[in-house]
Amino acid sequence: MPSLSVCIEMVFADRPLEERIERAAAAGADAVEFWGWQDKDLDAITEVCADADVELAAMLGADAPLTDPASTDDAVHDLERSIEVAAEFGCPNLIVTVGPEQAAIDRDAQHDAIVTALSRVAPMAEDAGITLGVEPLNTAVDHPEYYLTSTAEGREIVRAVDSPAVGLLFDVYHQQITEGDVTRSLTDAVDDLTYVHVADNPGRNEPGTGELNYETILSALAETGYDGYVGCEFSPVGDDSEAVERCRDLLPD
Repeated sequence: MPSLSVCIEMVFADRPLEERIERAAAAGADAVEFWGWQDKDLDAITEVCADADVELAAMLGADAPLTDPASTDDAVHDLERSIEVAAEFGCPNLIVTVGPEQAAIDRDAQHDAIVTALSRVAPMAEDAGITLGVEPLNTAVDHPEYYLTSTAEGREIVRAVDSPAVGLLFDVYHQQITEGDVTRSLTDAVDDLTYVHVADNPGRNEPGTGELNYETILSALAETGYDGYVGCEFSPVGDDSEAVERCRDLLPD
């Protein structure tokens, strides 16, 4: 059965960070996640997680773009440092956003640069027990000029790296905007899947506010045997706790 994580950058965002963790736990979350770790008091966060009996599930991995061959060393350094920090604080997943498309560089070369950077850090991630989730994003609404948009290319990258420490993060909201047919794409990708994010479309709000049938989507995901995290990465338009509880109810028993 999948576990429920709450992105505390977007949910309970009007509360102090530590209180967001407590509220996520009270609403039924198994874990919390956030974006950049560099501006966070990780000691305080892990202490509150322990007290609230939730896990720290994921955080972002790299600042330097993986798409520019000239920046590969910087991207590797960022990822290696994030792997060290994730291992130190018991965070099993790093979210890898690959960076912008480089207008002056052929796409094949950018693809190869991503694979090279991930291949260089994969052994370290394997040794540390950390999984890197490569995330496609939409360019139409939220992330113009981002390189990686398709599930297919995300899977190609993961398979080229060929490491148990590198998988695909499938964000249902982003992929609905980019390509649609999300239930099929999500379940077909299960062998490469390491993390799932949910939000409805349009608006990037909680499930039930838009066009996506999350009862069908998450039931189909569970039927594949996926037992990783489903992350609530949305901005609630209603009550934050009720939005998390709704997601909890959508996960099959």
